[in-house]
Amino acid sequence: MAETQVDEKQAARAERKAAKLAKQISAFAKAHGGAEGQLAYIGQMGTRIVLVGEDGGWGDLVAPSHAIAEAAAQQAGITLHESFDGDFAAKVRTGPYEWKRMAGIQLGGPSNG
Repeated sequence: MAETQVDEKQAARAERKAAKLAKQISAFAKAHGGAEGQLAYIGQMGTRIVLVGEDGGWGDLVAPSHAIAEAAAQQAGITLHESFDGDFAAKVRTGPYEWKRMAGIQLGGPSNG
């Protein structure tokens, strides 16, 4: 009986987390004229939800599990891609900050560690 209550609490917690992430995904999509995503497993930390807006803007969120990430994406109604390559990756638009940061790392700029 106690095990069932624990399972129910965990399921409810997972549903709440998925709903919160879905709300954030939907807000991103609204701000960027729509969005698509890709899920990337990042070990014990969970799953990274990479978002790319129709305008080329991008961002990410982290879900505690792949199942929660999938549920959030489904609730938000976004298309998920199997990998981050090809036409999907080509939609990303980087700005001056990203180019400066990448060039600094490549050309002897400040190290990351």
